[in-house]
Amino acid sequence: MIKPDSELQKQIERQARRIRKAEKERPTLIAQTVYAGVLGLLFVLPVVAGAYLGSWIDNQFEGYSVRWTASLIILGIGIGGINIFWYIRE
Repeated sequence: MIKPDSELQKQIERQARRIRKAEKERPTLIAQTVYAGVLGLLFVLPVVAGAYLGSWIDNQFEGYSVRWTASLIILGIGIGGINIFWYIRE
């Protein structure tokens, strides 16, 4: 009696399971949209918060100045970039 190649059969079954699993776990359009939205919020919120906080601090002093506003917007951009990096890394 000829024995079928069990190693080849195991590999084919394993690959078929991986393909089925990948098809089930494929992200939907809604999931991709939510992911993009979260990335946007992670970047935009620190920038907007920095702009508002900087504007408030600048209004507390006499004269026209945008020093704090510009500085905190730049800081918000940096923090937003770090947020995105950490989120994508996970």
